[in-house]
Amino acid sequence: MTEFKDYADKLELSFQNPDLFVEALTHRSYLNENRGAGNHNERLEFLGDAVLELAVTQFLFTRFPNKPEGDLTAYRAALVNTYSLADTAKEIGLNDMLLLSKGEKKDTGRARDIILANAFEALLGAIYLDQGYEAAEQFVAKHLYPKIDRVIATRAYQDAKSQFQESAQEKRSVTPTYQTLSEEGPDHDKQFTVGVYLADEEIARGEGKSKQEAEQAAAQAALDKTGW
Repeated sequence: MTEFKDYADKLELSFQNPDLFVEALTHRSYLNENRGAGNHNERLEFLGDAVLELAVTQFLFTRFPNKPEGDLTAYRAALVNTYSLADTAKEIGLNDMLLLSKGEKKDTGRARDIILANAFEALLGAIYLDQGYEAAEQFVAKHLYPKIDRVIATRAYQDAKSQFQESAQEKRSVTPTYQTLSEEGPDHDKQFTVGVYLADEEIARGEGKSKQEAEQAAAQAALDKTGW
């Protein structure tokens, strides 16, 4: 428990019930290898998700009094999506604090991002239960609200396909097209590879478990490659 006290201090948190903090950092996989070690963080994640949505919604509503609902919804989605929360979790050191199985510790891809995003929400749930909404909201304000300016500047509130299409039409007067290049694996675990093209020129490729996901990945790769 001393180790978790140090973790909490690093996050500038002081828990009345330290078990809530440990639970927030405990992934289900850890309990598979450590029976009786406590509870995993999925219930706290469920609670924290609601706390996060309310906090971010209120922040955006106040910060942008003249923006329509559609814009506010897009901004919120960009702030609280898996990538944003995972990046925030990494920035505050949650990656080193998580209790994971030996197998999960080795995963550094999208699966880890999902675990990190969920842990961030679970931590909010723990703070809310331990100290109330105001403390949880202050934690979100410190670590997430400052990202809004970058979200707007980089148009991260738009999905990658929308961004690339807008940029391609502006810079090349061409609408991107997408082509499925390969489809592998059984029906329950497909892997698609999609190419994105400007006229006949292939700009980039992306992979995903659905065509839509692969198209988004291709569009993001195209944005990264072109610098748009």
